[in-house]
Formats: sequence, structure tokens, C-alpha cells
Amino acid sequence: MDVIRVYPAKPAHVYLYATCLVDLFDPQAGLDAIGLLERQGLAVTVVTGQTCCGQPAYSAGYNDEARAVAQSQMALFPEPWPVVVLSGSCGGMMHHHYRRLFAGDAAVAAFCERVFEFTEFLVQVCRAKLDDKGEPRQVTMHTSCAARREMKVHVTASQLLGQLAQVELVEHGYQEECCGFGGTFAVRHPQISQAMVEDKTRHIVNSGAPELVSADWGCLLNINGALEYQGERLQGRHLASFLLERVGGGHG
Repeated sequence: MDVIRVYPAKPAHVYLYATCLVDLFDPQAGLDAIGLLERQGLAVTVVTGQTCCGQPAYSAGYNDEARAVAQSQMALFPEPWPVVVLSGSCGGMMHHHYRRLFAGDAAVAAFCERVFEFTEFLVQVCRAKLDDKGEPRQVTMHTSCAARREMKVHVTASQLLGQLAQVELVEHGYQEECCGFGGTFAVRHPQISQAMVEDKTRHIVNSGAPELVSADWGCLLNINGALEYQGERLQGRHLASFLLERVGGGHG
């Protein structure tokens, strides 16, 4: 089901949905995302009760369990503010698949309309203009399948990097290919997942870029783990942290 995105005017207040992976593995990325949003003049609320969006249960076919998780999460965001999500994967679940889980429910559809992926929100709603204060640098970027094919926000991530005058975005080979994570896919089909991430990391390393960024921590978890196992020094980080550092607000 394709949903035509109608972007609202820039609000005064937003919720940040940090995702469980950011919370567990890189909370600094969540803090950096808050910093970037606040630089756009927004008040940011992070609800402490947020957990999983329900995607693992949904992708494994447990729709009743996924509905229970979705209901618990939607209840945490009662104000009519945008919900900015730090992952195209979780954003796709909340913007698209909640509609499928609750077909015909107008209240759920209204919630889904309030869900925006982070880079999408900065570009399309905030009309963010980033002033690069860093030294010249090359970087390559991995975009998750959900961000690219479901949310179609790979363009906005690239646009944000394109605003940084001293940053050169180096495309690696087979840019559109999956990293092999796919949530439960990596658990159910580990050999296939391993072959896919080995392909992905080879192309990333061969790009020659000294830095890797992504707006999805699920992919980064998979890619970084593979790079470490291979003995590579390169480790990716969340795009929010990279952008905040470049505009002079990073933690170093």
C-alpha cells in the first residue's frame, strides 16, 4: 500500500523515537539527534517508556503480538506532535505496517501520518540548512533496505550530507544491496546473511572512504560486527552523530 506523503509545516514540538537499538548500543546517537533537532528550534520530548516498534514479531508472522506492541507504543505519544524515528526500518513499520495491522482504524492511520524518519523530517519538514564547520573528509554511507525501498528516504540522507561543503560522499559498489541483517532474517538464515554482509563490507572497504555512516543502527550492528571480525579498523556510526559533529555541536 503506497501512502502519499503530505508534509506539514515545521512544528514547535516533536517526539523522538530513538529505537531500541540506539537505546541499547549507541545512546549517544539519540542525544546527538536531539541536538540536531533542537538546533532547528524544536522542543524535543523523549518518552522513557518507548521500547520496540513491534517489527520483529510482525516480520516473523506474529501479528497479534505485533499489535500488542504497537498499541503500547502508540499510547505513549498522545500529543499531536510529529514522531521522529531514528531508523528507516522502524519508521517503515510505524508509518506503513501499523496501517496493515489495524486496517480501517482511523486513529491508527492518523498516528501513522505523524511518523517521520529522521533525515526525512530534517529535509522535508524542517528544511534544514547545515553549515559545515569541519575539515575536508570523505565518507561512504549505507542506507537500509527499509529506508531506501519502503520509506524512500535514502535521498534525504544524501541531501543532508550534500549540504556539508567539506564532505565528499563516496558511493561504494552495489550501493542498493542489502547488508544481510533484515532483523529475524539474520537469525533464521545466518549463512546467507553472512555471505551478504561479507559482500557489503568488501564494497565499503574498497570504496577507500575512511568513514562509514548510516541512519539505521540495525545495519550498523551487522556491518560493524563483520568489519571487526575481519580485522578492519573501520567502524560505522549513526548519521546523526556525524552531522552534529560537522555543524560544530558534536561530542568529539
